[in-house]
Amino acid sequence: MKTVHTVSDLRAELKPHRDAGARIALVPTMGNLHPGHLALVEEARQQADIVVTSIFVNPLQFGPNEDLDSYPRTLTEDQEKLESRGNDLVFAPSVREVYPNGIEYHTHLTVPVITELHCGASRPGHFTGVATVVTLLFNMVQPDLAVFGEKDFQQLAVIRKLARDLFLPIGIMGVPTYRESDGLAMSSRNTYLSERDRERAVRLYQMLCWARDAIQEGRRDYSTLSDEAIRQLDSEGFHPDYFNIVNTDTLEPANHDDTRITILAAAWLGQTRLIDNLSLTLDNN
Repeated sequence: MKTVHTVSDLRAELKPHRDAGARIALVPTMGNLHPGHLALVEEARQQADIVVTSIFVNPLQFGPNEDLDSYPRTLTEDQEKLESRGNDLVFAPSVREVYPNGIEYHTHLTVPVITELHCGASRPGHFTGVATVVTLLFNMVQPDLAVFGEKDFQQLAVIRKLARDLFLPIGIMGVPTYRESDGLAMSSRNTYLSERDRERAVRLYQMLCWARDAIQEGRRDYSTLSDEAIRQLDSEGFHPDYFNIVNTDTLEPANHDDTRITILAAAWLGQTRLIDNLSLTLDNN
């Protein structure tokens, strides 16, 4: 496995594989890899001949007072983990390589409407940063396939819309959320949790399961369900950002006729912001 830090070296490494007709997969990450990331690499390995994992902490998607400076950077450990999973190439560019003229002078890409909901409502500009850097990575690597986790469900929806709208010849693949043994969605930010908060954190997933079960049992008062979940999380020491029951395809509030439902949740626990989701399909006949 090789690691490159520039676009020119990246393209030089990929050219002979592309010329030979190899199928190339990209797994975009910000590093500090955990088993959830590695599951994406393993899926990419099944789907493609060459797997490229990018490691780049993107400053454009962090807002003021967010954890850009403290976000864990663990390149050496990440390289070891990736090599053990059969990754072929690591692309770990600098900020200057990605934004050579400075972030403020770089073209920004905005995906409308869908980015204004949920996480987008509480993190203005976040998805512009995501859309911009993902488009840059797509153009740098030029993969046939890109693999993302479903834990960031809204992010995956934004990227799928971006790829459709720009007619990008790239398959976008989502991989189910990788969870700890107690159900907590794996995240690099889980390391921020105190021991006590880590024990409580699983309650977010449990509330998603409670709402899913209630819907499957026939409840369609989605707004009331959301309010009940928020009150319960608040009583248990969370600071809920949102708990929204939406149409899976549009991410707009679900209505009685929708059969594909996703429950999206975000909440602060101490200084850590947790996100999670569950999807279900209903038979409304």
